[in-house]
Amino acid sequence: MNILITGATGFLGSKLAVHLAGLNHNLYILTRSPEKRSNTSHMTFVDYNTTVNELPHIDAVINLAGESLFGYWTKKKKEAILTSRLRVTKYLIQLMKDMKKKPEVFISGSAVGYYGMSEDFIYTEATAQPGNDFLASVARQWEQEASAAEKMGIRMVYARFGVLLGNDGGAFPLMSLPIKLYTGGHISDGEQWLSWIHVKDAVKLIIFCLENHTLKGPINVTAPTPKRNKDFMKKTAQVYKRPNWLHVPAVFFYLALGEMSLLLVKGQYAYPGKALEHGFTFDFPSLDLTLLDLKNN
Repeated sequence: MNILITGATGFLGSKLAVHLAGLNHNLYILTRSPEKRSNTSHMTFVDYNTTVNELPHIDAVINLAGESLFGYWTKKKKEAILTSRLRVTKYLIQLMKDMKKKPEVFISGSAVGYYGMSEDFIYTEATAQPGNDFLASVARQWEQEASAAEKMGIRMVYARFGVLLGNDGGAFPLMSLPIKLYTGGHISDGEQWLSWIHVKDAVKLIIFCLENHTLKGPINVTAPTPKRNKDFMKKTAQVYKRPNWLHVPAVFFYLALGEMSLLLVKGQYAYPGKALEHGFTFDFPSLDLTLLDLKNN
């Protein structure tokens, strides 16, 4: 397949690109600085001024681009988080409109933050009502922008990512650092849900969405066993053989991180019902397996 992909130089995207190239797919990777990258037999780097005339027929489009959520959420930062996602998605939609032969599928990134935050509800892809906080608003607008692909007859997948666990990026290095420094413990009251997934399973699930022609609409890219923060930290401490004794009050994170602290002190239980219904098999369905893999690799 010829695949057009954004965000392929990031934590998840870079792993996905390597895996797709290993399956002999031809990747056309959109980046702001293609001149800094070296093309290979399966990876061609192109910039955001590329037109359809400069590309071969594209079979699939994968959109993972967007400003990082990490950092103090000033007004400017929040604008960047939203506009970076909408800008790239609008560009891709226009590119697909210009294509005589449309891609078969458009997989566009989103987040389980779409559902809002709760300590009580279990959210599945059937949950229609989005939350009312900032992240829910970003996810809703991002998906709405991407939905224009459906009107072109393109199979649309909204990949709602949970917390990606890996050693070389994402949230896990920061989350596990206190544990590794013998100062670990739960955040706030520890009751907030963490909908996580091993980054290897996230890559596998995106490829599953790419290849499974019956799968469309929102899909929760999460493991089937979300954990409360207190249980996540306790299990991490056990695997790394460290103490788990320090309780960090929510106010500390509010003072240090502002509104971004909601990513740590709030959460949601997002269940990957659609992936399981379509026969997807997780390599790391449990937190135990995931943490052991991260510790040993």
